Amino acid sequence: MKERLLANLYIAVDAVLSNKMRSLLTALGIIFGVAAVIAMLAIGNGAQQEILEQIRLVGVNNIVVKPIVEQREEKIEETASKEKRKFSPGLTLRDVNSIRANIPVISKISPEILLETFIIKGGVRRSAKLVGVDPVYFEIFDFTLAEGRMFLEDELINGSPVCIIGNSIKSKFFPTEDPLGKAIKVGPHWLTIVGVMRERLVSQASIAKLGIRDYNMDVYTPLQTMLIRYENRDLVTRSQLSSTTSRGQYSRGQVVVQEPETEEPTTPTNYHQLDRLVIQVAETPYLQTTAEILSRLLERRHYGVVDYEIEIPELLLKQQQRTNDIFNYVLGAIAGISLLVGGIGIMNIMLASVLERIKEIGLRLSIGAKKSDITQQFLFEAMMISVSGGLIGVFLGVGLAYLISTVAEIPTVISFMSIVVSFGVAATVGLIFGIAPARKAASQDPITSLRYE
Repeated sequence: MKERLLANLYIAVDAVLSNKMRSLLTALGIIFGVAAVIAMLAIGNGAQQEILEQIRLVGVNNIVVKPIVEQREEKIEETASKEKRKFSPGLTLRDVNSIRANIPVISKISPEILLETFIIKGGVRRSAKLVGVDPVYFEIFDFTLAEGRMFLEDELINGSPVCIIGNSIKSKFFPTEDPLGKAIKVGPHWLTIVGVMRERLVSQASIAKLGIRDYNMDVYTPLQTMLIRYENRDLVTRSQLSSTTSRGQYSRGQVVVQEPETEEPTTPTNYHQLDRLVIQVAETPYLQTTAEILSRLLERRHYGVVDYEIEIPELLLKQQQRTNDIFNYVLGAIAGISLLVGGIGIMNIMLASVLERIKEIGLRLSIGAKKSDITQQFLFEAMMISVSGGLIGVFLGVGLAYLISTVAEIPTVISFMSIVVSFGVAATVGLIFGIAPARKAASQDPITSLRYE
């Protein structure tokens, strides 16, 4: 039995090799089908990995509240009295306390103040961002320290001049020395470095899509330090009072009593104490409901003025992920159709091969070959064409995925499972579509076949 099987395999190999060009053309459908499946799955896996990385960057179960600072635009009416402008205190720490007290499903809440500033050390000046945060900020975004420690309790309460620097800040200003315990001038004040962030790789695509920044270039300081030593927009300064009253505008906490008569454009003033508020919900199903409750709470606290926007980055990214999945299913279906067409091509060529080799079939049957031998011979031929086409398609698909990643700058991830699945489908297609030609070849009458012209 084993000898007969090997003999049939040898005959099939000889038949395929004797018609190399026809065998290659027959396998083209399988080659392109397998290559397309691998390339499409690589693109889909790359998009999936990118979205998961973006979700990791924005945090899990997070709601982001951002203040809106806009310039007002009104129509000038000479006779009609102008409507009084509503007052809003802006996004403040009082909102944080109210949210924490009234929404029980919130697990963590992180207020942030962002200040565009500069760093000076050793005669080098570089622009940077100073971020006032609480330690919970690092927990929400899964930031870890490469060196040093977090802020101590008394530093948080007293607003001590300490900071944690990003990894790129260390590389730029402390390339050969330990930064811990050293002082660095951030804006007008000197801050003592107590920690260094572990490097966080963020692609330019993620920065553009998510509107995030390069965390490695940030300097972090306690929130109270930012409010005491740098900026607290919740306080009214003498310069603000003098500038607003000289134009006949309201001071903070009062409604407008008189609008300026001139038509000179005014730049928008950021009156929000906080620049961002990140709220982490205990469980994902509560995200949407919590966002709605949060919107109503802030609307009441801001006296009906909607000077904030609420985003749920995770839900937006998951919606994008569902769209990508549908797109990948469509592309996979198209690639699968090409495999089906390749299988049909194998069956057509094998049927034509049966007609060409009827005398050969009759001769083999007349000298003692069984119908099972003829069936095995043609099945082996179909399997060889599909398997060799599958192997070529695997290499072509891998090369195509790398080409797409390099030229189009689209992230691709080639998984071993996608190669196994596509190759297995190619072999199965050859087996299924080779059955009909094999059965037709085995059903030939030996005497009629020998007389066939």
